[in-house]
Amino acid sequence: MKRFAALFNAIDQSTKTTVKVAALADYFNDANDMDRLWTVALFSGRRPKRAVTTTRLREWAAEAAEIPLWLFEDSYAVVGDLAETIALVLPPNDTEDKSDLSFWINALRGLADVGELNRKTFVIDAWNRLGGTERFVFNKLITGGFRMGVSQKLMTRALSRATGKPEAELAHRLMGNWHPDDVTWHQLIEADDATADASRPYPFYLAYALEDGPGTLGDPQDWRAEWKWDGIRGQLILRDGSYFVWSRGEELMTDRFPELARAIDHIPPGTVLDGELLVWPADQDKPSSFNALQARIGRKTVPKKLLAEAPVVLHAYDMLEWQGDDLRDAPFADRRALLEQTCADLPPEAPLRLSPQHPFESWDTLASLRSTAREAHAEGLMLKRADSPYLAGRKKGDWWKWKLDPLTIDAVMIYAQAGSGRRANLFTDFTFAVWNGNELVPFTKAYSGLTDAEFRQITAWVRKNTLQRFGPVRQVTPHHVFEIAFEGIQASKRHKSGVALRFPRMARWRQDKPLAEANTLDDLNEMLRIYG
Repeated sequence: MKRFAALFNAIDQSTKTTVKVAALADYFNDANDMDRLWTVALFSGRRPKRAVTTTRLREWAAEAAEIPLWLFEDSYAVVGDLAETIALVLPPNDTEDKSDLSFWINALRGLADVGELNRKTFVIDAWNRLGGTERFVFNKLITGGFRMGVSQKLMTRALSRATGKPEAELAHRLMGNWHPDDVTWHQLIEADDATADASRPYPFYLAYALEDGPGTLGDPQDWRAEWKWDGIRGQLILRDGSYFVWSRGEELMTDRFPELARAIDHIPPGTVLDGELLVWPADQDKPSSFNALQARIGRKTVPKKLLAEAPVVLHAYDMLEWQGDDLRDAPFADRRALLEQTCADLPPEAPLRLSPQHPFESWDTLASLRSTAREAHAEGLMLKRADSPYLAGRKKGDWWKWKLDPLTIDAVMIYAQAGSGRRANLFTDFTFAVWNGNELVPFTKAYSGLTDAEFRQITAWVRKNTLQRFGPVRQVTPHHVFEIAFEGIQASKRHKSGVALRFPRMARWRQDKPLAEANTLDDLNEMLRIYG
């Protein structure tokens, strides 16, 4: 644990990528195999399940620190991080424990099989044995909130430096449904047959946002354009007679989309397709809204009624593997031609569609097409250089997303709630309303878009203008108008307003606008009619 705690300090105390990569590479060179394996697992989201509730941890920490629970809770509200709060309130401990990271992880996992009294004894004993950063890291492990500012890209770069293997190969090895319980360090990182897992996806290639238009991209003839769909980015993998569906967030979602199993009947094995998962009924010429897809996302099993009401297809726009061969180094135009050939004779019942490309002669022509994206239920356009390979992660230059400008509406802040982490002492989460006659009707929440200075300013105002408190939420005097930006709008039976927004955020604080000039519920419904 001491070695891992030192790594944590090195990463936490620097904002420089080079420093973080060097610290990780040194760690991967020095640590034992199980610690290295668990470190990779922790940084890629494969954390042990939480064995103790946060309620019990707060109670035990207050008892061990010999302070009343209310004082601990007030401290927690200010600090904003439970692991850090516990580390701060506990008495200092100068002892030095020599157990490694994997020992503590396995000990924590073993708590699931013992009673609460034994759990409490173990946790307090660990707090007595561990000091400084080691105690803080232990708290992070037990609370399950382990975040260290280490991206997958940064980790693969460090692994590449430590092992000498290419970053792209390592990124591919780390994809898929692996866990330290069923793989060794050698199998995951070093073995020659690391791609043997039939379900393993490829790292996704991600585009940068095109902020100022495509005029600086050169000759339009070098580029290909297609809709940027508003669905779930996914890979459909067909290998060894089975199919697998992976989201961009590296979540295996096969069971949620059973209709994609029919792809096995139409596409040969050894094929990997990149595309967008969309709800697209057979009798429609455009996909349903993202709201329809949300009904499918959270379900492990899908009833027949929902399968019929919200059928999902993969709108494929790239081919990454064909007949078992990795195509990612081939130019996009060649991959696309093979994809078109593969999809040319698909029957209507196939759960696949070819995402169409849009020919254009000039950037002005493309801009006109982009303006119609919402009519096609798309978010804008994707631009891909015809000769581009399929890279791993977010790379600038060859792939761009040219999204529509967001929709906006002016709304009144009526509720405020404190944030978390470094913003735990600021009000950052707000509820907004629009006018319905003389009544303000809440319709959305937003918590991003303002500067730290603006958050401090609005926090001071909230504290002086609170009307009522409902737990952590404060009702405030209706006074301030904010411009709310959002990507889409759908009808919703769960909200009093009857609408739900997609990706709402605060575009600006309209201190120049009086309360009476905020938008109305009729304005929202008109936007729903046009864009819903």
